Amino acid sequence: MTREGSTDRRVRRTRIALREALLELMTERGWEDISVQDLCDRADIGRSTFYMHFSGKEKLLVSGFDDLRRELRRLQPKVEAGGSGALAFVRGLVDHFHENQRAFRAVVGKRSGYVVQRRFRELVIGMVKEDLGAFAPSGWPGNATVHYVAGAFVELLTWWLESRPAQSPEDIERLFFRLTAPVVAQLRAMK
Repeated sequence: MTREGSTDRRVRRTRIALREALLELMTERGWEDISVQDLCDRADIGRSTFYMHFSGKEKLLVSGFDDLRRELRRLQPKVEAGGSGALAFVRGLVDHFHENQRAFRAVVGKRSGYVVQRRFRELVIGMVKEDLGAFAPSGWPGNATVHYVAGAFVELLTWWLESRPAQSPEDIERLFFRLTAPVVAQLRAMK
C-alpha cells in the first residue's frame, strides 16, 4: 500500500465523517444553528483538519452535492445515439431520494434553511440545463423553461417526502415525465 493510497482513504474517511455530522446536525438543529466547531466535534476531527478540506460549512454542503451530481451522471442509463436522453438523471435522483429520506429531510425540510435549499435547487437546475441545453432555445425562454422543469421536479420530490404517500419511486418518475413531457416537447418546438 502506498502512502498516497492511505492518504486518500484518510481524506475520504474525514469527508464522510463531516458529511454525516452535517446531516445529523441539520436534522437535529437546522442549518442556521450549526457551526464549524459543531461539525468538528460531531465528526471527531480538529478545526485545522476541517479547514484543510473545506473553507466553511457551505463548501462542505456543496461538495456533497457535487459528489451526488457525479454519481447520478455515472449511474444514469446510457443513451443510444440519436436517443432523447433528456432528464436521464431523474430516475437516479428519485431512487437516491427514496433510499436516503433522512438526508433529504435535512436538505429540503423546514429546518434546512435557505442556503441548503438554494444549493439543492442549483444542483437540479444545473442537471436539467445540461440535459435540455442541446435543444433549448437561447435566451430567456430556454432559461425560464429549465427553471420551470427543475422547480417542478424539486417540488414533486418535496411533496413526496413531506406527505409520505405510498407511491413508489417508479410512480414518481412516471408522474414527473408524464407532466413534463408536454413542456419538453414545447421546448423542442421553440428551437
